[in-house]
Amino acid sequence: MLQISHNIIIPDSEIEISAIRSQGAGGQNVNKVSTAIHLRFDIEASSLPTYYKEQLLKLNDKRINQEGVVVIKAQEHRSQEQNREEALQRLQELINSVVVIKRKRRPTKPTRSSQKKRLESKTKRKLIKLARKPVIE
Repeated sequence: MLQISHNIIIPDSEIEISAIRSQGAGGQNVNKVSTAIHLRFDIEASSLPTYYKEQLLKLNDKRINQEGVVVIKAQEHRSQEQNREEALQRLQELINSVVVIKRKRRPTKPTRSSQKKRLESKTKRKLIKLARKPVIE
């Protein structure tokens, strides 16, 4: 079971985990042992609340395919168990990222003193550059 929050739990039957061979360098161990983990989680068929499902499907994330299936591949560690834990943790972080409510930005105006400082610094810079020019008489 994957604990998302204190009242939301995803049962293991909804998460499909398969072991595959890792890619890249690693010597003979890579060629012999299937340590990488391929995790698949179908959002539509899950027991998540509808709000979570809607927000996950709205996400523009490359890990979520057209059918609404989350595909996560973990292959950083040498052991299968560590990669399994990492894949589950990534799924948990993805689902939790949807719940965070982002505050709406309230537009503000620059203060009068900050505007004055900005104009003064521009004038100062202008004078420095003018001093570099050759004097023509």
